[in-house]
Amino acid sequence: MYAVIKTGGKQYRVAAGEKIKVEQIAADVGQEIVFNEVLAVGNGADLKVGTPLVSGATVSVTVLSHGKHDKVSIFKMRRRKHYQKRQGHRQQFTELLVGVIAA
Repeated sequence: MYAVIKTGGKQYRVAAGEKIKVEQIAADVGQEIVFNEVLAVGNGADLKVGTPLVSGATVSVTVLSHGKHDKVSIFKMRRRKHYQKRQGHRQQFTELLVGVIAA
């Protein structure tokens, strides 16, 4: 069984027992979170799509850790103008372990 959930402005296809990295969530390590914004629930060929959400469907996850992704380098340059700018960014994430998918 799998589900499509929405968190942090993005959509994720999850199945029970999977580990996923999402935008940082303000929760403690080991805490259980329930996602109510479930867009679709599927089981094999059977798929239930919400309009826009599947009513009564929830996905429970456990917070495993918090961290930062690899650095993304931003380099801007204007040729012949003696202008160069270097900048970097590391996006924060929360790693989740997907538990029960209740349709």
